[in-house]
Amino acid sequence: MSAPRAAAELFSLAGRTAIVTGASAGLGARFAAVLAQAGATVFAAARRIERLTELADSDARIHPVACDVSVEADRARLAGTALAATGRIDILVNNAATSGETRAQDESPDAFAEVLGVNLTAPFHLARLTVEAPAAEGAPTTGKSIINVSSILGLVSAAPLGGASYSASKAGLIGLTRELAGQWGRSGTRVNALAPGWFRTEMTADLFGDEASSRWVDRNTLLHRGGDGHELDGALLYLASDASTYCTGQVLTVDGGWTAR
Repeated sequence: MSAPRAAAELFSLAGRTAIVTGASAGLGARFAAVLAQAGATVFAAARRIERLTELADSDARIHPVACDVSVEADRARLAGTALAATGRIDILVNNAATSGETRAQDESPDAFAEVLGVNLTAPFHLARLTVEAPAAEGAPTTGKSIINVSSILGLVSAAPLGGASYSASKAGLIGLTRELAGQWGRSGTRVNALAPGWFRTEMTADLFGDEASSRWVDRNTLLHRGGDGHELDGALLYLASDASTYCTGQVLTVDGGWTAR
């Protein structure tokens, strides 16, 4: 049983090491910045190293790592870089993702598998690397925290937008979250999923840039608007910090009420 912490310290990540994938833009860049602001040493990973360098320039606690998560050797190198520099991995945010064709009829089996490779296989491997990393001296007794960034499209249909491989991968990520939570709970490792709704990011620029599509989001969201990146800060910090020491195998949905309709 862990001792309670003062409220002011509950969300502190001081002394901890975090890995964030897909950190060159959008929600991933925000996640890396928020974890660093909370005191963590953050290894921000993505393919676009120039974007990561700009992010790192904003906070000395952020370290850029060029990484294509679809490549097994790159994933191993990412974990190894964090371990070599700090001797520990306390937090993993599996955020990197890609999308496929809109219509299922237009998506080949190989293309479908490619999306699952980035969105599901890579998070599984990185989670394994994280849980297998040796615990550093002075590591939190509350254990490691793995946060898989899923989506509301892992919970409900994407119709009329479509996207079979993306939806399948995000639903699979929720199933993986629950299974890993079950397998690793005895070690103290927490595995949870974060399921954002429609947030304004690089990936959704076309959606929000189209007036009809933007109105569709507003009409079908209980708060009648899309989300802004900072509105995930609290959910991220809750799952990453000691505020969630008795929470595992859960899906935290932050969607303005989309899935409550």
